[in-house]
Amino acid sequence: MPSFSALYIESPCRDLPRVQKIRQQCAELPEVACARYGEVFNPVAQNFRLQKKRPALILAQKHQGFVLPTPQDYGFGKENSYYFSHLLNCPYDCRYCFLQGMYRSAHYVLFVNYEDFEREIEETIRACGNAPSTFYAGYDSDSLALESYSGFAEYFIPVFQRHPQACLELRTKSAQIQSLLNQEVSDNIVIAMSFSPDNVGQALEHRVPSFAKRIAAAQKLQARGWRIALRFEPLIYHQDYAQHYEGLFKKISGALDVERLHSVSLGAFRMPQSYFKNIVKRYPEEALFADEYTVENGLTAYPKKIEDEMFSNCEMALRRDFPEANYYRCGKEREACL
Repeated sequence: MPSFSALYIESPCRDLPRVQKIRQQCAELPEVACARYGEVFNPVAQNFRLQKKRPALILAQKHQGFVLPTPQDYGFGKENSYYFSHLLNCPYDCRYCFLQGMYRSAHYVLFVNYEDFEREIEETIRACGNAPSTFYAGYDSDSLALESYSGFAEYFIPVFQRHPQACLELRTKSAQIQSLLNQEVSDNIVIAMSFSPDNVGQALEHRVPSFAKRIAAAQKLQARGWRIALRFEPLIYHQDYAQHYEGLFKKISGALDVERLHSVSLGAFRMPQSYFKNIVKRYPEEALFADEYTVENGLTAYPKKIEDEMFSNCEMALRRDFPEANYYRCGKEREACL
């Protein structure tokens, strides 16, 4: 469970039942009132690394931009693809994550006005008519890591159960699945679980539950009938990477029923240049950032030769263990990857 340093609460939402429940759970924490979360989250010259060790939890209300279009070619839904963020920042500390350079603060902001999210989600679904739509909930944080406080999945899965033409992806590295096991299984809910080779996880994915705990969680969910997806994103270049990823694919394919997977994806390491520069300033000793990178169209990435080599080798290994029909490359049109 995360260890918070303090609980900040926007005064207008203090009396909401959802906030009252979290206050009871965090009764031992110092509690601070604020008018808007930006007073705590946005000031310059914050010590991100210090905050990351024990962040505060900020309870706030979102006022606009509840549902947004996804970046081009993001995810598996080609058309009518959207994302929404109930939480800013992630309890995990993955050094390659763009969130490490996106915000000035490492504190968590939990938007508690779920009803406003629900209204705009349903309006968006109706605007799509009978056409399928896809909603991604793990873009600005982990979907399930704070579930015991947020009750996010508990609230939003029933919303999508009422709209079977819309698909919800919950992307996570968490093993916190009890709220899913307590709910009715739905075909339009996808639990997308992210994995990396052990050496990458140990070096770069701090605070993330062990592989054993997460694969056990995936097995329990699949046994209950939930649709599981696998995300190998981003691919991290390192010595013997092809061997390590091949070993990872074999371990997972041996643990799960691959024929019942919703999808399997690979993704490149790409990040806005400004975020990358921020991360390097915060973690100048990190060996990951000593690798060779290029900048194109404002994005920092591995040189094309390295990226192409990684995809070629990893796709070849992936096809030996997973059905090709389930595979897509994130950030690229699906047909071009098969």
